[in-house]
Amino acid sequence: MKIAAAAYPIDWFEDFDAYRAKLTRWVQDAQGADLLVFPEYGAMELASLGGPAVAGDLEASLHEVARHWPHVEDLHLQLARDHGCHILGASGPVFEGGRPVNRAVLYGPDGRIGHQDKQIMTRFEREDWDVTGAPGLRIFDTALGRIGVLICYDSEFPLLGRVLAEAGAELLLVPSCTDTVAGFHRVRIGAMARALESQCVVVQAPTVGACDWMPALDENRGRASVYGPPDGFWPETGIIAEGGMDQPGWVLAEVDLARVRQSRTEGAVLPYAHWPEQERSRLV
Repeated sequence: MKIAAAAYPIDWFEDFDAYRAKLTRWVQDAQGADLLVFPEYGAMELASLGGPAVAGDLEASLHEVARHWPHVEDLHLQLARDHGCHILGASGPVFEGGRPVNRAVLYGPDGRIGHQDKQIMTRFEREDWDVTGAPGLRIFDTALGRIGVLICYDSEFPLLGRVLAEAGAELLLVPSCTDTVAGFHRVRIGAMARALESQCVVVQAPTVGACDWMPALDENRGRASVYGPPDGFWPETGIIAEGGMDQPGWVLAEVDLARVRQSRTEGAVLPYAHWPEQERSRLV
């Protein structure tokens, strides 16, 4: 399959049609990719539709983006259908209780496949934004293969990735949003570690660039990348493809998930199979 990972800038929109035009252009520019991955909190650019005061307020911006969610879903459904592709839409806030969750939705040519909510919240989400976690990981069975999603910080926790791998995931999608180079590398290292230990493919899609009108996403650092396990069937660095630092656009990679299964049985090392042996180790 061809995978497209977005390094995605945050833009200001005067109306929803401008957002529609941007998303349509991005999907058209993905060069016929089978799977398109957008970043964490990329949907927050819709806060601009509420005007400067709303976009500049942490709480008001969440509600503004959430109220557009049905139209966002309709647009992604149309784009996935029209282009015959799968799209992990940029995540954003969804209110189903008192406080919002951070949700990413996977769409396919035949409709909405399902959603994944972020599991473990960062300090900013907990202490400043009050965006909450929603425990529960999902596996998506698609025509492309079995897919799991670890939203940004979730990728830094190995047991989350292991749950998905043991459920059959061969491809993990990591939409991210980080405001420092250090933050980007924390997610990158986590994503590469998940590819190593579960001998699978991991896709990282970040937000990039400055956004001086929204304090929640004022700085965005990162590069889009596709990772694999450096075990003989993949590049020696474990990096299948990557873009330039903070450079917006798509990063494209051709991936054969049959090689994931081959890695897990014939790799130079077999960390996926040998994972349970950790349980034998105790302090002596």
